This record gives sequence, structure tokens and C-alpha cells, in this order.
Amino acid sequence: MYKPVNSKVSFPKMEEKILEFWKKNDIFKKSINQREGNEEFVFYDGPPFATGLPHFGHFVPGTIKDIIPRYQSMKGKKVDRTFGWDCHGLPVEYEMEKELGISGKYQIEEFGVAKFNDSCRSIVQRYTSEWEEIVTRMGRWVDFDNGYKTMDSDYMESIWWIIKQLMEKGLMYEGFYIMPYSPKLSTPLSNFEVNLGGYKDVIDPAITVRFKLKEEDAYFLAWTTTPWTLPSNLGLALGPEIVYTKIKDGDDVYILAKERLSSYYKDPEDYEIIEELTGKELEGISYIPLFPYFKDLDKQNAFKTLVADYVTVEDGTGIVHTAPGFGEDDYNVMKNTGVPIVCPIDAECKFTDEISDYEGLFVKDADKAIIKRLKDEGKLVKRENYNHSYPFCYRTKEPLIYRAISCWFVDISKIKEKMISANNQVEWMPGHIKSGRFGKWLEGARDWAISRNRYWGNPIPIWKCDGSDHMEVIGSREELKEKSGVMVDDLHKHFVDEITWPSPDGKGTMRRIPDVLDCWFESGAMPYAQIHYPFENKEWFENNFPADFISEGLDQTRGWFYTLTILAAALFDKPAFKNVIVNGLVLAEDGKKMSKSERNFSDPKDIINSFGADALRMFLINSAVVRGEDLKYSDEGIKDVLKGFIIPFWNAYSFFITYANIDNFESSGVPENPDNPLDRWILSEAESLVAEVTSHLDKYDLSKGIGDIIRFIDLLNNWYIRRSRRRFWRSENDIDKLQAYETLYSVLMSIIHVAAPFIPFITEEIYQNLRTDKMPESIHL
Repeated sequence: MYKPVNSKVSFPKMEEKILEFWKKNDIFKKSINQREGNEEFVFYDGPPFATGLPHFGHFVPGTIKDIIPRYQSMKGKKVDRTFGWDCHGLPVEYEMEKELGISGKYQIEEFGVAKFNDSCRSIVQRYTSEWEEIVTRMGRWVDFDNGYKTMDSDYMESIWWIIKQLMEKGLMYEGFYIMPYSPKLSTPLSNFEVNLGGYKDVIDPAITVRFKLKEEDAYFLAWTTTPWTLPSNLGLALGPEIVYTKIKDGDDVYILAKERLSSYYKDPEDYEIIEELTGKELEGISYIPLFPYFKDLDKQNAFKTLVADYVTVEDGTGIVHTAPGFGEDDYNVMKNTGVPIVCPIDAECKFTDEISDYEGLFVKDADKAIIKRLKDEGKLVKRENYNHSYPFCYRTKEPLIYRAISCWFVDISKIKEKMISANNQVEWMPGHIKSGRFGKWLEGARDWAISRNRYWGNPIPIWKCDGSDHMEVIGSREELKEKSGVMVDDLHKHFVDEITWPSPDGKGTMRRIPDVLDCWFESGAMPYAQIHYPFENKEWFENNFPADFISEGLDQTRGWFYTLTILAAALFDKPAFKNVIVNGLVLAEDGKKMSKSERNFSDPKDIINSFGADALRMFLINSAVVRGEDLKYSDEGIKDVLKGFIIPFWNAYSFFITYANIDNFESSGVPENPDNPLDRWILSEAESLVAEVTSHLDKYDLSKGIGDIIRFIDLLNNWYIRRSRRRFWRSENDIDKLQAYETLYSVLMSIIHVAAPFIPFITEEIYQNLRTDKMPESIHL
């Protein structure tokens, strides 16, 4: 006798009992231990931050990360699945600053770096229990007990080894560049972090100012949307082929692009054209600086006109104010002129004493005062508002500042071809991302800024002599001990910064540089650092790299997928992974980003407790989101999954159990060639289903796999069972009836095995009722 089936089953309560069964019987551990010695399937799990709670954005990749390993495990492969935690970096520091009521570099240092780092350590795993609870409740099997943490010393030591390898290969260098910089965080950001923060439309003051020529009673008219950079002006850029006009306006003579005249003068009668010249003809003319702060730099070639191809006549005057300390184009055009770079702002982007009149003022807050001063001095020609797109910090949600800063870089230009070659070896799902979004990103990739002027992170293991140019890169704790005589267990900044030793050249003391690593470097290093490579597990790693599979959201084409690719190409000239599934974004029902403050989505726990995790998994996987497209979430969508798939599936199972119990049926094996054509048809369909879903999952095509399962349940219910009912209803137990039972039993066993990776709870529940004592303890074994 089979256990009777409740037609009004509560799927959430049923799932909780299955969770208890898995836990009590160690089913997940058995799924790994029973396959010891079998072929391994290697899966990398990207580390989330535990400073926030899991949300819908985590559920999609989390479900995908469960389906593929379950499937491979059911095929007999050993699949280790360990969770990881991103413990360092700006997200943790920013949370800690808010909690401590401090902000910025100076307040952190006043509070004490050691105390601040210890405080950061205390919160990095604040929500780990909530993560474990919700991830487990979603049916995902993953090892939380042995997961990696980027703050563990072994993990950090592997990264020191990576840094040394990059330096020895000539792939890392220190440079002075214009970088996007977060004032509140007091650190530069990499180009892909800028993409994470995105751009917003902002209104900035756009002003036209006049610069007096040194040798002539005339003015250049230049335009800018960053008035605060004008005190640092060192040059004026003109387009070499642009035609400029020298015009007389009353008693004044102005020079601006001919095509921009109509933007400044409605009536041509208001001015008189004196002369027309190209930008090339106007190159090298000296002018008087607007402000006195750097006036002495005229002796070093400053305050002259230059020509630059980036200058256009789309906006402004066709003459661009140039401050090489605050713009990439500005920096590049003046790079070989001999003009020094000035950047008179501190770590929090407040003016230093070099700009004495505005010292201590945040740069953007100085706009009004600077504009007023220019107006009072007769240097302001025009003021207007300018609506444009501007980058924002992905952590503080505040505008970024572009500034000249010293930073450590990975030299992408030297390994770009290796990265592109590595990408060509990867199978992407959906396939268009390979040469599209990710491929194009690789082609345009720039050198990666990996250093951060922060505190809670992995210290860059470079020591420099304080009296010479001698530099040493440390690749392990043992090497640090050999140099300094000090063995450290904890590699964090507040421990290693105290370690020094005499410089071998006898010219001073070796001291560590103050920077820590970008936390994206650490997550990109997880294939090696999670197993303490090369200090441990060397043979295993080299036999099992790259990974068979990874999965994350579309945004990681600029994040984790990218950093994995950089380091794997640099270290091993390989991809880090062979196959990847990329999911799209889950949006609120109104198409907007899900927001806690706007409360425009249901609590995930409420959804699981109302409808069940299987229904949520089905809803997510049977949607455009697994094809890298956006999904508008709605509770109605989950209800549709229940009505259209889960309940019909359950009803088919219930139908079998009800009549099998009435007739005391026990399976003895499906007949090889049943008499009834309906039986032969549905068995053939089931066999085809197994082959098709296997083929789709081997190709990482979840969408087609789940689609076949849904179609099969429709065939089973609306064709086979509906047209076979009378065979089960008959009172006599003839061969036809027995074959119908055997066929339906066989088909149910086939469908639950095929569907088990997608909906692990309901398939386990059905299996436990249908299994014989000779069968494995769980469907997932």
C-alpha cells in the first residue's frame, strides 16, 4: 500500500518535512560522499556580501546553481558545493561608517584603523544565518560549514601569491592617472565599478568665461560644466580643423568657433567678424590665468592654447577649458607638454591650502562662490543650466569626481588577447553574450585599477624603501618572516603595516605601501584562494581547472565574470570556467527596480510560505530571466505555475495512488511491449522526454528543459490519463489494467527523476511514496 495522497496538500508544509528528511538523513552529504572516486564536476560559487539580506536577485542564480549541480550529481558525478562570503571592501566599510556615525578617511583614522577593522570584522557575517535559512528553504544544496571567507588568512595568502606572480610577469604597475573617485569613500574606483553605479541625469551649471590673451587685447571664450575646476586651469584646447572667428562685440574682441556664434548671438548684426582662423593656426598662444593660484607655472609652459581631436562644436564655444588634474582628455593632451599636473584637493575632495580662498570646501559646493567671483571680476560671459548624464558611486549613491591619483593597475593591454582567447573557449547561455556584451567589453577593456585607499581589505603586499626606489613584493607569510623575522597569523592592514626591515641597499627602511586591494580582485581570485593554492591542494587544482560551471546575473559581465577572466588568463592562459549561465534582472511588477523603501515587491519568505519553493523555482526558471532578459515578478505568476503545472502534476500522482491502493497494485516492472497503443505512446514520450531534457541540461539550456517537462505533464494529464481512466475504473484486474498501472508508475518515476533538479521537493515526496526498498534512499542519490 502506498501512503494516501492529500488532494488539498499544503506544498509549503510538505517542503518543510522534506527539508527535515534531508537534514536528518544527511542526504546532501551522502550525494557527495557516495560518489567519492567518481568523475568530478567542478562548480564555483561567487561570494555575496553578508552585510545585507538575500533578495530576488539572488534567488535566480541560486536556483540555477542548484539545478545544474543536482543534475550532474544524479548522473553520478561528485559535485562539491561550498558557499563563499565576500568579507572585505567598500560595502562593509560603508555599513560600518554608518553604524559608528563616522564618515571619511580622516574620521576613520581618528577613530583608529585597528578598531575600525575589528568593527568591520564583527559585522561581515551578521546575516549569515538568514542567508543559510533562506537558501536552504529554497531547496538549494550547498555546504555552509566549510565555505570560504575572503578575510581568512589562507585565502588572503593565496592572493599575496597572485600579486607576486603578476609582478614577476610584468603585469602590474603603479601609475598616475585620472580615475573616477568616490569622495565619501576617499578611494578611486575601477571602470567596471563605475558601470555598477550607473549614470544619472543631473543638472550642472554650464558657464562661458573669457580668458585674456597675454599679447593682445582679446579674449578666448571657453565653456565648462565644472566651474570648480577653473582654479586649476592650465590650458585651453581647440580643435585643429575647427574654424574659429575673431569677432568684435562693442569694445571687446572674442575668439570662438564659427559654428557656435548663433548660440551666443541671436542677431549677426550684434558682432563684427574680424578674422577667421583654424585651431591649428591658434595653437601656442599664451593667455593670462583666471585665478592666481598657479600663475608661476607659466614658466613651465602652462596657460597656452593646445589642439586636441576631442574638441567639438556640439556644445559651448569650441574652446575647452583644460585642467589636467581633473579630466582624462585634459591629462592626455597636456601629458608631454612639460606642464606639471596640479590636483589641489584632499582625500575627501575638499580644496587644500593651494586654493586658499576655498580651502576646506567640497569642490562641488564651491561652484556658486567661483561663479560669483568670476561675475564680479567681469570674467563671466554666460551662465546656463546643463542637463547631462553623470556617473555615481555604486555604494554611496553620490556623484563621482574624476581626479589625478596614483594607483596600482593590472596591465590589461598585455593580456587582452589571452582574455579574448579564453572567452572563445567558454560556452555562454544565452550564447549572444559571448561575442556581444562580454566580448565587446573585453575588446574595450582598459587597465584595471586594483588598489584602494581604504582599510578593511587585503593589504597589497608591496614594501618600499623610505630612502630609495628599492621595492619588494612578498608572496607568502613565510617569505614575510624570512624578510622581517616576524610570523603573522592575521594579514590585515593593522597587523602587517607595523612590520618593517632594513632595506638591502642600506638606504632606509622597508615599509608597506598603505593601499589595500579592490574586493573584486579577491572574488576574481576565488578559484585559487578558496583552496589555499598553491600552498595546498596544488595537484587537485591543476587537474580540475578551469571549473565546469558558474552562474550569476547579467551585471557580472562587468564584475565577477570579468575579474575571473583577467586572473585566469594572466596566471594560466586559460578561462576560469567552461560553461556559464547568465540570468537577467528580476524587476517589480511595475517594471521598476525592486526597492525596500518603495515596498514594491512581496517578502520572499511570505511567497515561499504561501506557495512553496518549488512553485517559485518553476516560475523563475520558466521565464525570460534564464535567457538573460528581465522578468517582472508578480504573485499572480506563481499562482499560474501552481494552477498550470504543480497541481496538475500532483493530480496525476494522486490519481495513480488512489486507484493503486484500491487495487493493491505493486509494480513488478513495465512490460516491454504493452498491448494498448496509449501505453506504448506515453512510454515513448517519456523516453523522449528523458533524452531531450538530458540533452538540454548538458547544453545548460534550462529554458528548453523545463519547457519539455511542462509539455509532458499536459500530455500525461490531458491525453494519457483522461483517455485511460476507464481502464483504472474497471472492477476486474485484467492484463490491460495491470499494464496501465505499470505504465503510469513507470512514467511517474521517469518524470520525477527528470524534474528532480528543477523541483526537488515535490519529486522527493512522490519518490518516497513510490520507491521500493531496493531503490536509493533519496531521488537525489
